[in-house]
Amino acid sequence: MNETPSANRIHIGFFGRRNAGKSSVVNAVTGQDLSIVSEVQGTTTDPVFKAMELLPMGPVVIIDTPGIDDEGELGTLRIRKTKQVLNKSDIALLIVDATLGKTEADQELIDIFHAKNIPYIVVLNKSDLLDDKRTSGGLTPLDLDEVYVSAATGFQITELKERIAALSEKSGGISPPLVCDLIQPSDFVVLVIPIDKAAPKGRLILPQQQTIRGILDAQGITVVARESELQETLAHLGRKPKLVITDSQVFGKVSAGVPDDIFLTSFSILFARHKGVLLPAVKGAKALGHLADGDTVLISEGCTHHRQCDDIGTVKLPRWIREYKSEGLTPPDIQFAFTSGRDFPDDLSPYKLIVHCGGCMLNEREMKNRTQCAFDQNVPMTNYGILIAHINGILQRSVAMFPDVAAELDTGVP
Repeated sequence: MNETPSANRIHIGFFGRRNAGKSSVVNAVTGQDLSIVSEVQGTTTDPVFKAMELLPMGPVVIIDTPGIDDEGELGTLRIRKTKQVLNKSDIALLIVDATLGKTEADQELIDIFHAKNIPYIVVLNKSDLLDDKRTSGGLTPLDLDEVYVSAATGFQITELKERIAALSEKSGGISPPLVCDLIQPSDFVVLVIPIDKAAPKGRLILPQQQTIRGILDAQGITVVARESELQETLAHLGRKPKLVITDSQVFGKVSAGVPDDIFLTSFSILFARHKGVLLPAVKGAKALGHLADGDTVLISEGCTHHRQCDDIGTVKLPRWIREYKSEGLTPPDIQFAFTSGRDFPDDLSPYKLIVHCGGCMLNEREMKNRTQCAFDQNVPMTNYGILIAHINGILQRSVAMFPDVAAELDTGVP
């Protein structure tokens, strides 16, 4: 469980006003001193992320956030970061000081939970400080979404954990399959993995690792080769593979060498489906042919990493986009902007197209939120693999395994 990638863990966000006891509840629920606790308001100044195992749920990411009622210029920035955490929270806990009750700031958060369809629990902390009249009734919750606890005494912390687990089970999991539903036991799957200057030394990157594991879980047979050895690999397999999965950077070369009767896709396309954003990303790729002089394309990555020369996000993709010709027209003069990690703009109006990575380091909810944010602002959004397939004229082929998505390309809409 400790090796589970953060993107595949349930993300549990702790929200509330300053001094409501968020950090104390975090420590009580986890049984660890994950967050600094102080009587001074605003002790938590930035979201704190901790991947861990939390029984009875299993692998989770715990997120402690700054107070939603923070003040001043820095306070405004902290509130913005807190609201950004909502975009990746699978479950939200609103921590309320039971001696004060809910305020407008708390209700605002509840409204956001509803708007974003985030399962939540209102946690009435500091119940040990309530008077006898309040405690004599056994601290019955006001409704099924509320529970009284005391982080100081441990009162009903176990019950709170059981409620969190129940919400987790009710959500029915957080991610569609990656590859296991595409193959049958004993099917051959060939993975094409370039080893160039950008490849990490001595290991495979996370999408490749997860895909291999998914194939093994489905009892398939994995064959891994570089693009330079692909033809020899196919010639000596002994039987036709069910599927070839390639790194997007060599999509064109691999497509030319793989017979048409073999399904072909990329790691990036599989992850778009895994994160629930494949269909809008395929639709978004069509915007490439409508870019005009002076338009800006945002290229966004879900993680931060040391960029090598000829980096795909900052070098290769801009070059391929600038070289792309639509219906024989001269390529337009395109500008580019870049973001990485947790930074994703609230205002997307400056951009005519967003090209996102596969999102292997982001959970499904955050990828869907980013996609929805783009949709709400009428900005097309696609991803690396889908755009590269489109540039190479093989997008239809690369999504042929997904009939509902392939049908979108059959509509003939430019």
